[in-house]
Amino acid sequence: MREKFMEPVVVITGASSGIGRATALEFARRGAAVTLAARREQPLRELAAACEQAGGKALVVPADVTNEAAVMEVARRATEAFGRIDVWVNNAAVTLFGLFEQTPSEPYRRVIETNLFGTIHGARAALAQFRRQGSGVLINVASMAARLPEPYVSAYVASKHAIRGLSQSLRQELRLLRARDIHVSTVLPATVDTPLFQHAGNYAGRTPRAMPPIVSPERVARAIVRLARKPRREIFVGSAGPQLALLSLLAPGLAERLLARSVDRLHLLNDRTAYATNGNLFAPLPEGTTVTGGWKQKPRGNRRLLRAAVLGLAALAPAALGLLWLRPRLLA
Repeated sequence: MREKFMEPVVVITGASSGIGRATALEFARRGAAVTLAARREQPLRELAAACEQAGGKALVVPADVTNEAAVMEVARRATEAFGRIDVWVNNAAVTLFGLFEQTPSEPYRRVIETNLFGTIHGARAALAQFRRQGSGVLINVASMAARLPEPYVSAYVASKHAIRGLSQSLRQELRLLRARDIHVSTVLPATVDTPLFQHAGNYAGRTPRAMPPIVSPERVARAIVRLARKPRREIFVGSAGPQLALLSLLAPGLAERLLARSVDRLHLLNDRTAYATNGNLFAPLPEGTTVTGGWKQKPRGNRRLLRAAVLGLAALAPAALGLLWLRPRLLA
């Protein structure tokens, strides 16, 4: 991979906005040939021009990742155009807000089909090509929610947990197959400033917004490029993820209470009524084709969330260390 990285061949799903768009531009600046896949063709055309202007090559292949044949076609055309695929980034995702019991089944199912089965379809296409050529890096974009509980977005949380588990299983299988030059990495970003929230399906009766702490799409894109160069099992992007994940490990009940209250207060607005909508779940929306979603950082909320996590960790650290010290002695 290292000798190819100066001009890698990269496939990115969900490339029309947000993290996917930022990642395409980041790779293009390094001379990559990027294959851009998403449902919206016109934003992909505009992105392809920007990638070529940045110094890369670009191929546009419109596709809905819920259609396995369409994803296989993305792989076929990328290989036909550039001769190989070095990196495949499974990034396409949608989300849905609402209490579990008040969310209709079809929108709920659509989140799972897009996020999880879209990743499965991409993994099948990528790994088949990687096995033929003997190398490659599959990067699955999950979320901090793959390690942490959140209310109101249970379909999204379930799909991201599943993506992380899928990545773990694939790594084990590749090890058994002795495919040492094929890697699977998982990215776990915190809340990212993208149009995802404007595109969201919503049955919560409240308007969703990006919940602090918010990281930039460019930061996630740089992390993805680093993984392509030097693969790792999984990485968090943003400081809140590792802190809250550790808190969840040491005190799951406390973590659930903290995140339930934080999401209720910071992720959904109480001052306006939101009409029920499927957002972009079943058809793409014309708006929201930029890298960012225009969400401004909320320092006060940011500090409140991080302070609670840090204080929780500080209080639990001595007890956790004591348990780790005692455990082997108790089992002896």
